[in-house]
Amino acid sequence: MLETEAPFLVTLGFDASTFERLDRLRHHYFPPSRNLVPAHLCLFHQLPGHEAESIDETLLAVARSSPILPLRFPEVKRMGRGLMLPVEAPGLSAIRASLARSFDRWLTPQDRQPFRPHVTIMNKAERETVDAGFADLQPGWSGWTGLGDRLILWRYLGGPWEEVESYALTGEVIGSSTNTSKRRIEG
Repeated sequence: MLETEAPFLVTLGFDASTFERLDRLRHHYFPPSRNLVPAHLCLFHQLPGHEAESIDETLLAVARSSPILPLRFPEVKRMGRGLMLPVEAPGLSAIRASLARSFDRWLTPQDRQPFRPHVTIMNKAERETVDAGFADLQPGWSGWTGLGDRLILWRYLGGPWEEVESYALTGEVIGSSTNTSKRRIEG
């Protein structure tokens, strides 16, 4: 691969009902012209495209040793020109820290900042739009739960993302078969 290839992102994937609920919120509140990617919880914003094989091997190893994660979405919060749902996820920080150690030499300043897991449901909106969205969501919000069940590798395409691979979290599944036919990304 050439060093000029598009960079990778890594996100936490959700079980189907959690993803549907988050993506529905994102589609409702995110400015349509800026909503180019599905609802996500970003773990790493920019990893080098030319390191595909190493990134793939690391994600596969960490996913195989990591359990499915219980998630909690306790509140809606304002964030500058948007809204986010902070995520409480026992075990997620340890998974991210393990990945960060492996990816250390490639981490950007953004990915070196303290990890604060969240899902953005509105961004780059006008203040009035943010206030209206918060007023709409916050009063009736009651925390809800879901699952984080995989790591997802994406390629950044200058706006939209392309899903490259998904790595099931299988660390605490006893007696189940592993996916030995996993499609590998091209290195």
